[in-house]
Amino acid sequence: MTDFSAVPPDPESTRFLAGAGLELGLIDNADTAAARRWLLAETQGFHDRVPNDERITALLDSFGDDRVTGVWDPSAADPASPVATVRTWVMDLTVPGGDVLPAWAISSVTVAPTHRRRGIARALLGGELRTAQRAGLPIAMLTVSEATIYARYGFAPSAYRADYSIDTARARFLGPVPAGRVHLVTPASLLSEAPGVFARARQTSPGEVDRRDDLWRKILGLFPPDEEDTNPAMRAVRYDDESGRLQGYAVYRFVHGPGGYPGRLEISDLVAATDEASAALWRYVLEMDLVNEVRAPLRRTRETVSWQVSDYRSVRKTDERDHLWLRILDLPAALERRTYAADGTFALTVDDPLGLIGGTYLLAVRDGRASAHPLPPGAAPTDAIRLSLSAADLAALYLGATGAQALAAAGRITEGTTDAAARLDNTFHSPYAPWLSTWF
Repeated sequence: MTDFSAVPPDPESTRFLAGAGLELGLIDNADTAAARRWLLAETQGFHDRVPNDERITALLDSFGDDRVTGVWDPSAADPASPVATVRTWVMDLTVPGGDVLPAWAISSVTVAPTHRRRGIARALLGGELRTAQRAGLPIAMLTVSEATIYARYGFAPSAYRADYSIDTARARFLGPVPAGRVHLVTPASLLSEAPGVFARARQTSPGEVDRRDDLWRKILGLFPPDEEDTNPAMRAVRYDDESGRLQGYAVYRFVHGPGGYPGRLEISDLVAATDEASAALWRYVLEMDLVNEVRAPLRRTRETVSWQVSDYRSVRKTDERDHLWLRILDLPAALERRTYAADGTFALTVDDPLGLIGGTYLLAVRDGRASAHPLPPGAAPTDAIRLSLSAADLAALYLGATGAQALAAAGRITEGTTDAAARLDNTFHSPYAPWLSTWF
């Protein structure tokens, strides 16, 4: 695999920033002083507290072979600290059908408030997208703190998440009683086995990504906390089926109320590879003594637990929003990796302001699999279903979270054939709603 941490910065972005008196470059992850300055610049960009030394050491260790990029201003008061940051690496993305696609994960995008509106973010993101495309990666992805920035670069929301609050006094569990057992365990004991359960569970979760070691440690409460972090320690349980095989786990913490009890239970992670494991784990948290509320962030937009309790309204969705944004870099490679629900032949004319995937493509789907290739102008078969859309719209459709009919009604997709959007929806349908359970 290419060592992306050593690939030179994008020449086009380098020239653009040099014209503004700025320097684009990569840090050597082994250079602790440079990496620390980069990390503190990223922390400032997100208005976070300055981490303590133990946490800084752990964060720097997590850089690994990541591509860590910065922009420096030689005329700044502190020329050694970057005024903009971005961090990228290759990460697997689950697509409809359960296959995984290597994707360019983009994170830590910041620009100092002293250097806004100078084209720095555009240079950083455009450069990373061109670098990933040259390396042969079919798609780029990120989780966003703001939803107004990334559409201009061809990204679109492609997987969603929801937060839940469950009133346990009203949510008497009525679901099935599994034959296996729930066991109290330490979070650390899950570090070696939880990834295997997660790998099986994510096969039915398009939009999920693989979790790196540092992310697992954060989820399990094993990553060094900030000095001001007063959150209680994590607790954990595992569910083993009748044969003793681990099929699911839950990681959670207790937060006491103003008077001590009752308090609430906050779920950090609940992963189940089977329906019975899911039922067992939800029953466990809902029947917890001295608790009157369960909070579950970053969950599916449609959770089965709503149908497993006596009062449907006791399970309240407190927030639902976009979470994973995708940007397609190689349209044939991306479309050929996922599966489909119906046959169809489509001529897709894609508009791409960045010029990465613009053009007309023939997508032919048979028996759940697709072939795709570019078409010369005017070469589309007469029987092809014709649609025109942007690169961002195609990214929104890719995992099945958004419907072509909705985008057509919004004026974002142009149908060149009668009922083209409805027919594309039939083909792109995924039985499992896209979902991403983590930040990266």
